[in-house]
Amino acid sequence: SIASADMDLNQLEAFLTAQTKKQGGITSDQAAVIAKFWKNHRIKIHESLINQSRQDNVLKNMNWRVDLKSQSRHIDQINTPVAIVEMELGKSGQ
Repeated sequence: SIASADMDLNQLEAFLTAQTKKQGGITSDQAAVIAKFWKNHRIKIHESLINQSRQDNVLKNMNWRVDLKSQSRHIDQINTPVAIVEMELGKSGQ
C-alpha cells in the first residue's frame, strides 16, 4: 500500500498510525522500522515499480494535428474536427 500510493512522510505516518491501532496490526516498533526503511529507500522502490510496469517499447516521437472538413455532401458534417495522431515507438535503451 505504501509503495503503490507513493506516500509522502505525512501520509506514511498517518497510515502507520492507523495500522498500529488496528486489531492484529503492527507494533509501534515495527512501524518505526517500516518508516525508516521507506524514508531511506523510497526513490529506489518507486523507480523499481515503474521499471517493472513499463513495457519494452517507449514513445520516441509524436506528431498530431486537427483537421476540419470544409466540403461535404451533408451540411452537418462540415467543420467536424478530426484528430490525427502519429506515434513512433521504439525499444527502450535504443
